[in-house]
Amino acid sequence: MARTDTLFFYLTMKRYFFVLIAALAFILAGCSRANSKTEEGMQQISALQYSDALVLFDEAQEAGEDMRLIARGRGIAKLGQADYEGARDSFLEALSLSDGFIRDIDYDINYYLADAYAGLGDYEAAEAVYSSIIDLREESKAYYLRGCMRLKLDMFSMAKDDFDKAASITPDDTALVIKIFMMLDDAGYKEAGLEYISGILDGSEKNISALDKGKLYYYMEDYQTAAVSLEEARNADQDSAEATLYLGRSYEAIGEYNYASNVYESFLARNSSECLIYDQLAICRMKLGEYAKALDAIQAGMQAGDPSVMRSLAFNEIVAYEHLGEFKKAQALIGSYLEMYPEDEAAKREQIFLQTR
Repeated sequence: MARTDTLFFYLTMKRYFFVLIAALAFILAGCSRANSKTEEGMQQISALQYSDALVLFDEAQEAGEDMRLIARGRGIAKLGQADYEGARDSFLEALSLSDGFIRDIDYDINYYLADAYAGLGDYEAAEAVYSSIIDLREESKAYYLRGCMRLKLDMFSMAKDDFDKAASITPDDTALVIKIFMMLDDAGYKEAGLEYISGILDGSEKNISALDKGKLYYYMEDYQTAAVSLEEARNADQDSAEATLYLGRSYEAIGEYNYASNVYESFLARNSSECLIYDQLAICRMKLGEYAKALDAIQAGMQAGDPSVMRSLAFNEIVAYEHLGEFKKAQALIGSYLEMYPEDEAAKREQIFLQTR
């Protein structure tokens, strides 16, 4: 597959510098001009209702709305459905509708395009997209994501160079350091990943918050030290879901499941709408073998209705019913789950297992 069609393919080298300079003067938010059906489609994407979103984008096209935003929206919806080939085609269509000036929406679409290529397993194409972004605008995000693709391509040295560059652009970004660590750890380079965490912890000039310090020690597997910082962070902000989550996980890591459960429940008594804490409480309860209590936490989390956590809650609900011996209920739920998330290999294995019960 040719790589020249992956980013800003409407540009020629003759116009390269002119368009780059023009971008600085003509940047505008790509999503701000969406018309009503397109906006409704994007709202359905936010609710993880991808099929409904696609219907709305068809209606938007019939109504003569902005085809570029419609193609972008279709691509995002297809990404959500794991239709990576369809997503790629939609994003390429969106890029082809450019007027020739590079705007923020062009970068946005190309980040999504790279996601589609990665979903297809075409890491070379994704890497080429990020390289093209970097050629036009150096961004920490682009370097980090290109590093991820280069890890997939067994290009460790070049990946590490990208991670180094990303970290140098945003040197105080602990979230980025953690993401780099997790990528390297997953790829079998844990020690290299720990160097990034040690580097930010050892930087005496950096004013690291108790929360960030606790998170960094958590990933270094120094759970006792992590808990000390995270207790400090929680005491400073009783309503911090992030401090609560990492504090509870730290106690789980050292086997203190009952204390971790208390951490989560104390938070939820004051903040009953935090789905992620319900989900983690359910996981903790299942580690204790308390599947009925886990199910209660899961269903309370579902009532809170955060779309970003619903997938995890839905899968954990299936696991809870399975351990409670309610196999018919679990079988029905796994069927519905796979309709929503057909790419989930773990769920497919779970379905096969349930069919034998």
